[in-house]
Amino acid sequence: MFITFEGIDLSGKSTQTKLLKNYLEKNNRKVITVREPGGTQISEKIRDILLDKKHLKMEYLTEFLLFSASRQQLTKEVVLPYLKKKYFVLSDRYYDSSTAYQGYGGMLDLSIIRRINKIATEGLVPDLTFLINISIDDCIKRKKLMKKTEDRIEQKKISYYKKVINGYLRIAGDNNRRFVVINGNKSIEEIHKEIVLIVTKKNR
Repeated sequence: MFITFEGIDLSGKSTQTKLLKNYLEKNNRKVITVREPGGTQISEKIRDILLDKKHLKMEYLTEFLLFSASRQQLTKEVVLPYLKKKYFVLSDRYYDSSTAYQGYGGMLDLSIIRRINKIATEGLVPDLTFLINISIDDCIKRKKLMKKTEDRIEQKKISYYKKVINGYLRIAGDNNRRFVVINGNKSIEEIHKEIVLIVTKKNR
């Protein structure tokens, strides 16, 4: 299965990706985890460019095309080969992030986003996507608690993130057979149990 985790920063998606990996491995499943942007030598270099605070003038289209280039390399080099080997591939973000962030957030033409998403992924669609949903207020509170420094993308305005969150919910609504929206304010263990239950049912 190809399972993706989506949500704004500090929603808990990275934590849940790791927890699901541990659970599947304990149950003798072959698992690999990847992250976006990144996951290959080339994609990690693109990640450095995307998150660098020096690049504040980066246009949304430039941002999207860089994400797509990273995604294509990751899909071709890692995701597709491991799916062929019958692995569970767990991805911390995939193309829905581009639709939410650069499409709904950056106001790029959604038809262009969808077309390039399809090219970059070679038409690959996740079997299951978990959207761990929190508000921008929750995100800000968590950043303060963690004393987290912000990268270039995280420095964008609150109004931008509200568009991203609304975008995610619209994407989930349009793809409700694939998406599962989870309340990100539940405890880590509650969310993990919910995810395990859904994955188990889906994989029968």
